[in-house]
Amino acid sequence: MDPHLFLLWVMAAPFTSVSRAAPVSDRFVVQVKSSVSVRSNHSTTLPCWLSPSQSAENLEVRWFRKNFDTPVMLYRAKTMVEDSQDASYVGRVSFGLKDAGSGGLKDGDVSLKLVNVTLADAGDYTCYVSSDEGYDSEIVQLIVTQSGASPLLSVTRDQDDLVSVSCESKGWYPEPQLKWSDQKQDLTPKGLKSTKEASGLVSVHSWIQVSRSSTVSCSVGLAGEEAVEGRLRLENFSPNQGSSAAGWVLFALLLIAVILGVLFFKYKDLILRNKSKSTSHNAEDSEKLLPHAFAEANECYVNVRLEDTKNEFLTFRGNKLRDSKDPGGQHVTCTTAVRGTSGFSSGKHYWEVSLCIGGNQTAENQIGPKQSWWVGVTNQSPIPADCDFPPTAGNGFWFLSSSPNKPGTLQFSTNPAVSVQVQSSPKTLGVFLNYDNGELSFYDVEKKTLIGTLTAQFTHEVFPLFNPGKGDKAPMEVIHRKTDDEPEPTANSAPQPTE
Repeated sequence: MDPHLFLLWVMAAPFTSVSRAAPVSDRFVVQVKSSVSVRSNHSTTLPCWLSPSQSAENLEVRWFRKNFDTPVMLYRAKTMVEDSQDASYVGRVSFGLKDAGSGGLKDGDVSLKLVNVTLADAGDYTCYVSSDEGYDSEIVQLIVTQSGASPLLSVTRDQDDLVSVSCESKGWYPEPQLKWSDQKQDLTPKGLKSTKEASGLVSVHSWIQVSRSSTVSCSVGLAGEEAVEGRLRLENFSPNQGSSAAGWVLFALLLIAVILGVLFFKYKDLILRNKSKSTSHNAEDSEKLLPHAFAEANECYVNVRLEDTKNEFLTFRGNKLRDSKDPGGQHVTCTTAVRGTSGFSSGKHYWEVSLCIGGNQTAENQIGPKQSWWVGVTNQSPIPADCDFPPTAGNGFWFLSSSPNKPGTLQFSTNPAVSVQVQSSPKTLGVFLNYDNGELSFYDVEKKTLIGTLTAQFTHEVFPLFNPGKGDKAPMEVIHRKTDDEPEPTANSAPQPTE
């Protein structure tokens, strides 16, 4: 061989050997697992070992990615060398074990353990081992994944018997698969779009057009992993008889979010426009309100009483409540929440809450309608004052809420959250609990409208739940109907002065 060519071959040998991972040493061969998959923010081990098995304690072990001179981890002369280490891996790497029976370095296991894995860690890693006699290397591919949020479904009416259903899910990596089905039969979507966010995560959005009698599901997931699913059941509704409606919009929504495989919820919403101005709360008017549903609800009316009227962050006046003028600097969500009595562990129960007290006042003195409130039920006994967990259905809080930051929108306490668009917030809210069927329905009393039904599997005693919000001067009132023992209070009477 030409001496000059021989010299070039000798100089290039280390680099060409690394790239093609060909063994040079007669003493050992580097072996690896070709790929490893791990979820973002978790820990993993990239397996690499010597064959035949022998001690690697006196060898040089170098893990690197694209740059040989800036290693992910470098072990030399029985010491970790950190001077040239890639800064993004400082404190996150060490030797790991390829399996439970491994003896570590003394048996030739030079696997790399990586903690707090990020999306930027995905890619190829070279395991390079050298001795005085030679060296060898192999490449391990690290695949990083991240599961996104449960699908959020929404529906709008198109024409005739058709509606458009959209499905959106965020926070995935890599790009997930999205599938539509109707009663387990695959459907072809009208559109499918994926968007890469600044964080590197991917969101997907799709929509489909189906008939109003369909039951559709949208599932999103990574290849080879279990998908998360949102399901939507569409039902036909017609305007209320006797209503002189100018038009009506169908919005029927039933979303089941499977959490840990045991908990699910469903929702449906119906919005009707009508010209009824009735605001009375007696039994006769209630029987006119959504006759098929309220004929039953009317027979189940209960006069709910507020339980903890000594809550220092609330001001009470009879059945009215609002946040205190001095909330004490507290910002915990549950601070202004209070239960009603008695609790329910079976049967059907209905009550009403006025959210627009002061309707007979002059414009200058008008207070309301309320912009911030919760109304529903809870199984928390008592309601924790610190409430260091999210007040959701999964944590024993089932309610409908309103926020001044989201005008025209009401929200269920589900995870993921489900919002309902309304033309205007209800002045009087009807709550119908069917404990045995696991249903909690909310009605706009004045508009004769079903806002939505929240379904869950109640397993403990539940109590009426009220929260007048913080910084909202308008009180809410738990409406009591007239009985033989007490006069009927007026829902829209002016609020009494509070201390």
